[in-house]
Amino acid sequence: MNLFTHFHTQMTILTILLLIFLGIILLLLEFAVIPGITIAGIGGIVLFGYSIYLAFGAYGTAAGIGTLLFIIIVVPILMFKLLKGKIGDKMSLKSTIIGKTNLIEDTRFHAGDKGVTVTRLGPVGKVEFDGQVMEGKSTGPMMDAGTEVEIVKVLKNQIIVKPIKKEEL
Repeated sequence: MNLFTHFHTQMTILTILLLIFLGIILLLLEFAVIPGITIAGIGGIVLFGYSIYLAFGAYGTAAGIGTLLFIIIVVPILMFKLLKGKIGDKMSLKSTIIGKTNLIEDTRFHAGDKGVTVTRLGPVGKVEFDGQVMEGKSTGPMMDAGTEVEIVKVLKNQIIVKPIKKEEL
């Protein structure tokens, strides 16, 4: 084995390892920074494929299968450990949502009750009934604030209303 062959062999091994490393970095970017099917994810998979191709071409079947098994078995475990470990903790959100929707008590509001719009209903907005402001939804046209309305239907978190025509008053 001459010096050039030895150097070429070492460079191929480094190239394969570098491709696998860059593939992992691109997949980490895909999962943590820019989720979805993007260039980073596709690029990571292409780099894995090319590293397998180089291993088969430069070192034969055994090295190619070894590289393939490494990528199929070790890389997912490594990605999981990285994303669930300290690196993943730094990249993930830790806040909790403690809010809840306005649930409407079935006994308080009934079809036929009258109220007034607080905001424009286009078609959703705020409506006031008996001094309590709730989310309302128009059955038809948009309504300006101050429009008198009547409840058509009461849902768990929304009241369906229609405008009261002047002759109904």
